[in-house]
Amino acid sequence: MKVKSLQLFLSFLLSASPAWAEALKINGSTTVNLPATEAAEVLRNEKKMEIQLDTQGGSSGGISMLGEGLVHLGMSSKHVSDDDRKKFPKCDYKEIQVGEDAVALVVSKDVWDGGVKSLGKEQVAAIYEGRIKNWKDVGGPDKRIAFFNKEPGRGTWEVFVHWVYGDPKKAPQVSFPEVGGNEEGRNKVASTKGAITQLSSSWADGKTAFALSLKVGDKDVSPETEYIASGEYPMSRPLFLLSNGEATGTAKEFADFMLSPRGQEFVRKHGYLALADLKR
Repeated sequence: MKVKSLQLFLSFLLSASPAWAEALKINGSTTVNLPATEAAEVLRNEKKMEIQLDTQGGSSGGISMLGEGLVHLGMSSKHVSDDDRKKFPKCDYKEIQVGEDAVALVVSKDVWDGGVKSLGKEQVAAIYEGRIKNWKDVGGPDKRIAFFNKEPGRGTWEVFVHWVYGDPKKAPQVSFPEVGGNEEGRNKVASTKGAITQLSSSWADGKTAFALSLKVGDKDVSPETEYIASGEYPMSRPLFLLSNGEATGTAKEFADFMLSPRGQEFVRKHGYLALADLKR
């Protein structure tokens, strides 16, 4: 009887497994994850969809896991590069833009209160390369600069080095402490005197972490909606869902929801620009 009961139990598990196997798996950018999480909650409740969301490895993790066939959708705050496509030649990457974001250089309150409100590209490069080590050298307080670098390969880091150096491959090797997701980066800045990091601008709360303007020509341009929408702010970036070929089934249903008016409101809710907000 025990053997028969075990066989019945195993049979039940096998019969139930297809539903579990069909769970929609999504991984990638912590930036895209915010509106995607809310979209997933709606679809779980209204469509009874089983959705598994993760942010392992950020944008690069989403790209590689989709390329390896481990997820149905990737989330990315950067374009899929030619190197990515060569690394995963069997994956037909399709970028589905769901919004637009800006990367900001975010500083701690003591730096902001000390007078640093904007930086130029040359100043940023000098800080990143260790040629400027004290805030007083850029008009701020006499404090050592504590730079927390985003992990290379993260979408935020790539947008930053693309602006500073023109190509991520030209960025020098540095030995700053590294941070992963947006929350970790903001917490490090908020709790460290003299701190600065690259961060999605929507995470700069204006209380413990402050977004600097960037000098563009003779003008200081802040990461505000109007300048991101017009393309005037130089460190803006698209936000993507990624599929292998044209999205189908539950992956398409999820992507379509993110592009719907309800999904786009989730994008706006978290401080990003919806597609209808772009002016270029």
